[in-house]
Amino acid sequence: MLVALRDALGRGAAGAGPCKSLARSESGATTVEFALVAAPFIALLVGLFQTALVFFAGRVLDETVEQASRYIMTGQAQTGNVTAAGFATYVCANTFALFTCGKFMINVQNYGSFAAASTATPTLSFDANGNVTNSWAYNTGNPGDIVVVQVMYQWPVLFGPLSFSLSNLSNGNRLLMSTAVFKNEPY
Repeated sequence: MLVALRDALGRGAAGAGPCKSLARSESGATTVEFALVAAPFIALLVGLFQTALVFFAGRVLDETVEQASRYIMTGQAQTGNVTAAGFATYVCANTFALFTCGKFMINVQNYGSFAAASTATPTLSFDANGNVTNSWAYNTGNPGDIVVVQVMYQWPVLFGPLSFSLSNLSNGNRLLMSTAVFKNEPY
């Protein structure tokens, strides 16, 4: 029945002008429809993939900071005279190949009470080349001290399809930060 209908429409369009036959033509319609749908679909896929990767990296960083903080909490870092660079190496060893080890920013401070402890995200300052110029503390404290460990990483954001951008820094990157607050054990 559809074939008969198409033949009837084709005979009626034969005597019509070229504009009417062009309007009824279906050749290439699938290609045009695909072109209209493909670009937003691919942009959506890229956005979803990038968002999933950022959340995965944040979760890996959280897990790594939790493990590395136990190194300070149990006194192993203090009794082993581990420096900030040594602690950064310990953090990097547990992050797989997801992060560039030299780009971790580690801030370790100790406090007398939980009420005095600050877990606020530090304000980053940048030089003309987009590098962070902040200086970070590394004070692991003594037995019974409250310690705040903050590990930060600038995650590169490639681009934001459909005006969707994950960057939260002025240099176009996303700051991933994980914080651990604990009381040092008696060691």
